[in-house]
Amino acid sequence: MTNTENKTQPNKAKVADFLNALVDEERRRDCKTVARMMREISGKRATMWGASMVGYGQYHYRYARGREGDCFRLGFSPRKQDLTIYIMPGYTNHDSILAKLGKHKKGKSCLYIKRLSDVDLQVLERLLRAGWKDMQKRFH
Repeated sequence: MTNTENKTQPNKAKVADFLNALVDEERRRDCKTVARMMREISGKRATMWGASMVGYGQYHYRYARGREGDCFRLGFSPRKQDLTIYIMPGYTNHDSILAKLGKHKKGKSCLYIKRLSDVDLQVLERLLRAGWKDMQKRFH
């Protein structure tokens, strides 16, 4: 087991204060919409993780090489270039949903959206629900 601690940890900062402090009005509105979606899907209260990530739920992971830690199950971050949405099992099993989403880019567990008006919100909700369901199966 390694002692390396994750840089991003949950903290007591208020999510509402973080979101209300976003300067870009459209990004602030988009983040509040995603926050409502994630709250409804997860049934969990939002928690700040580090200085700029909003997460819902939590799980403990352990890799074969010994590294372990905690992370949120579903989350987002209003980055400078994109609204980044995280579903922790990743997006590899959701190609059929992603094909209907609209304009986006993706990484393994990151979905990058410029603005919510670029995507179909119903499809985004389906994607978030699928990711949450995957995590519920993997981490009871």
